Amino acid sequence: MSVDDGTPCVSHAPVLYARDGERIELTWHLARANPQSRHRGRVLAMLHGPQAYVSPGWYPDKAEQARVPTWNYVVAHLSGDVEAFDDHDSLIRLLDGLSATHEARAAGDWRFDADNPAERVQLRGIVGFRMCIDRVEFKSKLSQNHPVANRVSVIERLAASSRADDRDVAEWMRHTLESQTEGA
Repeated sequence: MSVDDGTPCVSHAPVLYARDGERIELTWHLARANPQSRHRGRVLAMLHGPQAYVSPGWYPDKAEQARVPTWNYVVAHLSGDVEAFDDHDSLIRLLDGLSATHEARAAGDWRFDADNPAERVQLRGIVGFRMCIDRVEFKSKLSQNHPVANRVSVIERLAASSRADDRDVAEWMRHTLESQTEGA
């Protein structure tokens, strides 16, 4: 997300993450036609983790406490200055990294062919970005404000769900609850 002339602007793009000691860097590209591709300066990258709806019917104390629905989630906000690049070598390295990462997840085998003029000409249509992260803010809402019995009940319901995000939220909740009860 960036703000240009007072207007927030958001683009969704796959990113590559790199860490060298304390230095964290994200790289990605946008279509040159995207207005956000002209932004320079501060940006905020929002990395969404699992999220899940929580029904008030799952709480053992729902009647006496008049519980309401909620949304549990895990997210990271990364801030930093963005640097644009559009030289062919850097864009090719970026595309190689993105395709290797995401093609593997999709069980695909596509790779950018820099020697193919029909593919190479498409580099003119994108702008690459490099962001050095100078601020990381991790946020989670995992029913921390509820009594242990409610949290255990929600964990059980989400863990039994067919949705991967629900099960992942349950795992985050379980880990958070265990770490809080170990320290108590």
